Amino acid sequence: MDDPRQQPSVETAPVKIRPEIASAAAYRQGRPAPTGGFKLSSNEVPFAPLPSVVAAIEGAAESINRYPDSSAADLVRRLAALNHVDDDQIAVGPGSISVLRQLITAVAVPGDEIVYAWRSFEGYPSVVTLNGATSVQVPLTDDGRHDLDAMLDAITDRTRAVLLCSPNNPTGTTLTHDEVERFVASAPRDVLIVIDEAYTEFVRDEDAVNGLAIIADHRNVVTLRTLSKAYGLAGLRVGYAVGDPIVIAAVRASGLPFELTTATIEAAKAALDAREELDERLEILVSRRNQIEAGLVDQGWQVHESQGNFVWLPTGDQTESAAEILEGHGIIARVFPEGIRVTVGERQSIEPLLSATAEIVRGLEN
Repeated sequence: MDDPRQQPSVETAPVKIRPEIASAAAYRQGRPAPTGGFKLSSNEVPFAPLPSVVAAIEGAAESINRYPDSSAADLVRRLAALNHVDDDQIAVGPGSISVLRQLITAVAVPGDEIVYAWRSFEGYPSVVTLNGATSVQVPLTDDGRHDLDAMLDAITDRTRAVLLCSPNNPTGTTLTHDEVERFVASAPRDVLIVIDEAYTEFVRDEDAVNGLAIIADHRNVVTLRTLSKAYGLAGLRVGYAVGDPIVIAAVRASGLPFELTTATIEAAKAALDAREELDERLEILVSRRNQIEAGLVDQGWQVHESQGNFVWLPTGDQTESAAEILEGHGIIARVFPEGIRVTVGERQSIEPLLSATAEIVRGLEN
């Protein structure tokens, strides 16, 4: 298990600390793998950086005595072209979670509410708390999907934003275009709707929502995307938002200067230029995901069809013992109270993973 990080105490602190910060848990990063094992705990791609990306970073090193372009204008132009929008509809930041923080900073004040499904991305509670807002968590349905009707019912006059995660992390389920259209049409027009599409490049379900199609008709909708996952830049941190120019201007105003380094900007541009190579890698990972899910179904698992670069094991109250079995097979996964998320990783990881899940499912049946 992860080592707990000591939380500050309001009573013993040498300065006044906000109570909600003192009681907040630090973000829990995926554990590394032991020697000979596989780290399948952080939804990273298993491939080494592309040579062109490495070359871009090396080239950027020659100018690190200078500040980067704080607006990342060239990168913004490329992202706008990729998404077929105008430059003023793009805001970039160090990871999509940081851009989400800027979004919430722009719309929420202490006492306001942010509605999102749970369980979903672990970063959401922290981002809401850091902004002084209040989380309103709506349980997922039994099949691991957003309960959109319940989320609509959770909206009050204090709600400033609703977060929709599709594919949902950690269950891998998606929302359909029609579902999101109905939701947005039913929600108050002055409530920000954020569609978090961090794993959109892995989606193969034709009915799944594409946030870009939604924002075209709804000014209160923003989609979040990232280069940390499919583009393999997790160690550099690049995320972005696409939305209405007025909302995006507020996002930009909520950020800090020079958040993206020169190396990060140049690496991101190189990754965008290498889309054909990246698409080949994506197809490999989707194929491995399908292979793993087929193996799980053959073993008797009731799995949700994942559209991310991970699969979800609904282990319930036997999660702790299941995690121990996985670790015994050299698999380090992400453990939650309700189940275990396993990243689609190296080809060599599939056999020990399915060997472990076969052992786990036998225990679940007893």
